[in-house]
Amino acid sequence: MKKIFPKLNNQGNILMFVMVFGSIAFSLIVMGVAGYAISENRASNYKHNREMAFQIAEAGINYYRWHLAHNKTDYKDGTTGSGPYVHVYEDKDGNAIGHYSLTITPPANGSTVVTIQSTGWLDSQPNSTRTLKARLGFPALTDYALLTNGDVWIGSTESVSGKFHANGGIRFDGTGNAPITSAVLTYTCKPYHGCNNATKPGVWGAGGPSNYWSFPMPAQDFSAVTANLASIKTGSQLTGGVYLSSSGKQGWRLQFLSNGTFNAYKVNTTNCYSAQDTSGNNITPCIDIATLGTAINYNMPTNGYIYVEDNVWVDGTVNGLATVGTAAGKSIMINGNILYNVKDGTNVLGLIASQNILIPKNSPDVLEVDAALLAQNGAALRYYYSNNVKSNLIIYGSVISNGIWTWNWSSGSSIISGYTNTNSAYDANLTYGPPPGFPVGSQYNLISWEEVQ
Repeated sequence: MKKIFPKLNNQGNILMFVMVFGSIAFSLIVMGVAGYAISENRASNYKHNREMAFQIAEAGINYYRWHLAHNKTDYKDGTTGSGPYVHVYEDKDGNAIGHYSLTITPPANGSTVVTIQSTGWLDSQPNSTRTLKARLGFPALTDYALLTNGDVWIGSTESVSGKFHANGGIRFDGTGNAPITSAVLTYTCKPYHGCNNATKPGVWGAGGPSNYWSFPMPAQDFSAVTANLASIKTGSQLTGGVYLSSSGKQGWRLQFLSNGTFNAYKVNTTNCYSAQDTSGNNITPCIDIATLGTAINYNMPTNGYIYVEDNVWVDGTVNGLATVGTAAGKSIMINGNILYNVKDGTNVLGLIASQNILIPKNSPDVLEVDAALLAQNGAALRYYYSNNVKSNLIIYGSVISNGIWTWNWSSGSSIISGYTNTNSAYDANLTYGPPPGFPVGSQYNLISWEEVQ
């Protein structure tokens, strides 16, 4: 007999396999998507928390800028400790959500720059920090290439590289590359500036570019320009300073040397020559050295202060930082070239004369002066010597003159005395690293801001 076997139904088995493996595949897909979503959420939270840490660190910078605005010389956060100084950071509802830690570096000797470093983090993610660093400083008046309390004339053979300001009017026939500003809208241009008492705008002339000219601008307070020579004198008498009493002769010559020292000589006698001052008065200045005494060698002062109870003649190569100040009524003469050993901000010279800063008759034909010059009560100038024309004068630094300053004298378009070509170049290193004792501003400027980690 023929055996009859049941016919197997494979469709159910296939369906079961499809359902099982389909469920597994679906689960894997769901788990993958869920894992990706969780990973993205974690990354998003991490990024958000990192951004919050950045904001907290920035809040630390802003806090200490505010603190310095109210206490300009407190570099210890109102404490006696050396830091770091940790502060709680709260959200808008007053809930503590993070912290920032501050490290404050006070200005180095001869600088006005304070460094604030702030590290911020969220308490929910303390291992993820952001660190910012900001540098603040008081801008010094050496930020100007030229600064004067009176009227001024820049001739066609003169150039100014850097900011130039006059509290009076400016006749500008030369060239400039930075703001040229006057504190007056109009002024009476005097005959010694080539005018017959004509009324002129605050800044005018044949020079330029004129788009740099601005007037009227706020006047510079020359009572603030007046440096505290008494404090320089006090500093010079402390350990690390150099104090020179009256020479008993004509004054002292300071010759700076490239090895980081300077020689001081008594000026025994001087030569006198007929001249005229800026008011047209006939005078006989005795400011050219004739004979000297024996040299006394000094190290550059570690605190930067040199004070002389007499007139001073200065020349040489400066290796270090120093300011030379004089007693009341005494002047400083530029005896010859004054050069920095290297022009990188590590060598700085300030010359603060109670009266005038003068260039003698027998000065070099090509003269370079690397220094910040401040004539406290007088002027920075070279007197009119008949038939005495020199070639080039380079000032690398700053000239601050209370009175009318000039390096040359002209008749029409011709230079008839002094330096035919003058170039006043601003030394950017002096803005926040002025010579010791030079006047500085009263408000901090933000110099730089960066993330360091």
